Amino acid sequence: MERVKEFKYLGTILTNQNSIAEEIRSRLRSGNDCYLSVKNLLSSRLLSKNLKIKIYRNIILPVVLYGCENWWLTLREERTLSVFENMVLRRIFGPSRDEVPGEWRRLHNEELDDLYSSPAWVAYG
Repeated sequence: MERVKEFKYLGTILTNQNSIAEEIRSRLRSGNDCYLSVKNLLSSRLLSKNLKIKIYRNIILPVVLYGCENWWLTLREERTLSVFENMVLRRIFGPSRDEVPGEWRRLHNEELDDLYSSPAWVAYG
């Protein structure tokens, strides 16, 4: 008799190892698909940053965090989720221009935290 290694139940992937790594990968793939569908809105200069953040919070985050109440995260999984969040926030806030060399650069994680001013949905501790 062959055992089932994983299956999807109510949108959540359950494994025989009781690991959520595959579930998080699946949620991030779905979140990335959602992000790609609104990518042009997030990089548009016609929309305010506040509206872009609302799009992120109300469209992308629910897709990624569906079922997260049951997740026990390792540091690797927390980092993976933070990388995804920072990718979206970099699209929303755009690049920064350094005053001295006058060149454009990506925002650093600390700068994103200051600009976003919302508690991280990945709780460190």
